[in-house]
Amino acid sequence: MANLKELRSRITSVSSTMQITSAMKMVSAAKLSRAQDAIMQMRPYSEKLTQLLQDLSATLDDDTSSKYAEDREVKNVLVVAISSNKGLAGAFNTNIVKGVRYKAKNDYESKNLSLYTLGKKANDVLKKDFEVYKNNNEIYDGLTFENVSEIAEELMQLFLDEKYDKIVLVYNQFKNAATQIVQHEQFLPIEQFDTEEEKQLDYIFEPSKIEIVKELIPKSLKMQLFKALRDSFASEHGARMTAMHKATDNAKELRDDLKLSYNKARQASITNEILEIVGGAEALNG
Repeated sequence: MANLKELRSRITSVSSTMQITSAMKMVSAAKLSRAQDAIMQMRPYSEKLTQLLQDLSATLDDDTSSKYAEDREVKNVLVVAISSNKGLAGAFNTNIVKGVRYKAKNDYESKNLSLYTLGKKANDVLKKDFEVYKNNNEIYDGLTFENVSEIAEELMQLFLDEKYDKIVLVYNQFKNAATQIVQHEQFLPIEQFDTEEEKQLDYIFEPSKIEIVKELIPKSLKMQLFKALRDSFASEHGARMTAMHKATDNAKELRDDLKLSYNKARQASITNEILEIVGGAEALNG
């Protein structure tokens, strides 16, 4: 059994750790509340915009379809891996790394695969195995639509210049504080749906259909990337809050066990001292 001094030191250390994890949990909970409100308010708009764009694209002839919907032979693939700059968030970043590796092995093994990493953690791991076209860690310093639009425009230009034939987003979709779902979402080319049911949708166009589609596509792509980053941002804080909650509970359990061991050791020490005193007294009386 450890001596009393060592046990006291461990109890103090675990208590300090528990205070830190508890504070981090409260900070993440506050940030999660704001991030969750933001993504929940954005989703209906983003989903409706995407649906409208798909419906309109499906009614266009091949000759008038958007340059962003060009379906060419896939040789070069760019995977946009969205992670965080900080750790201590459970499996949040690990799941992104696994998701990218899964896509590389199962879908793009015969393709030229490059990464565009948003966030430090995934980049630090994936750069050892894949070519990283670019890494952006500063996006979370100002997660605004304007800043995200610049990245979206860069990705769109890479596709138009035919540097990459396909661009895919890999990110954590926020479901709740305890659950994040890894999404593999095609960014470019735009997926078009051409079923008869969708072509029969009734729209009145002003100005022309083609002009509306051309105007909507860049906005829709920017919104798609912004939603993915917002989803990831909310997921990060949810994962960190959950991880810190579990860490706090584990620290409390460990501290209680150490206190029990300390009390037992202290009781044994006191008992030994009493026995020594009694033994000494009996020796004197004898």
